[in-house]
Amino acid sequence: MVKKKPSGLLVSLILFFAYTASSTFAMDWPVESGQVINNFGMNAQGLPNLGISYAGSSGVYASADGELLFQRREGDIASRLPSPLGSWIAIDHGDGIISIYSRFNDSLYPNLPVNIERGHILGETGISGWSSRAGLYFQLFDRRERRWINPSMIITGTDARAPLIHSVFLRDSYGNLYNPSSALTISQGRYVVIVNANDTVLTANDIPLAPYRITCILNGTEAGVLLFETYSARDGQLMVNRNGLVPVRQVFSPIPAFEAAELWFSSGQTTLEIIVQDIAGNTRNIVYRFMVE
Repeated sequence: MVKKKPSGLLVSLILFFAYTASSTFAMDWPVESGQVINNFGMNAQGLPNLGISYAGSSGVYASADGELLFQRREGDIASRLPSPLGSWIAIDHGDGIISIYSRFNDSLYPNLPVNIERGHILGETGISGWSSRAGLYFQLFDRRERRWINPSMIITGTDARAPLIHSVFLRDSYGNLYNPSSALTISQGRYVVIVNANDTVLTANDIPLAPYRITCILNGTEAGVLLFETYSARDGQLMVNRNGLVPVRQVFSPIPAFEAAELWFSSGQTTLEIIVQDIAGNTRNIVYRFMVE
């Protein structure tokens, strides 16, 4: 199993969670091989994806040292209700961080130790729960802060291509849509910026994944930032960071796009730049110029 070294993003995350300077918290990917078919932040018909889904044949391994917190096997009589996660395991890594491995095959490894070391085999990719193909669904949860963490912030991989921007639309308060590439003039007011963009990891034929950040620059000033770092649970709602925490329903449109910002357009010549960034720092931008009256 290939081990990953801590990255600069890992250091940032350690500081973000106020870990001590002596912390050695780091994690590995839970599979040796496999294709990422869904990643953190993907728009799943209006709902956000809370983890990373892999497809393919591989062993499933503990991403870091920890204590077995929970194990549920497919068909476990302890619960007569079917679980969308199928077979799943939760491992407590300390500092409030829990890794969750689900929708896989654990039939060959029924008895796990209480104390689990990094790289300990937990099972094999397979089909269980609400899955239609062999794979694994992997999540990270911070139970102290009650938020889901983007695993790619901690466990980085290779990403050599810039994201793709497919379309940008402006929606006014009446629900009308405007294409800023063809609309020469729009009325003054507040608009939602809808961005259809995705990350392309290696080739243009790869499955499109969610980007890491979408930034809106209005007349040279950063006016809106949508970040796919965490999803927080607040008062029974799932929240995403878009210039502060907002309910996910304000970001994830039913179409495969993101409501990246809500901006006020004042009268005059206007320049709107959209910058899409992946977790590796690759960026793609597009600039629109139009008149507001």
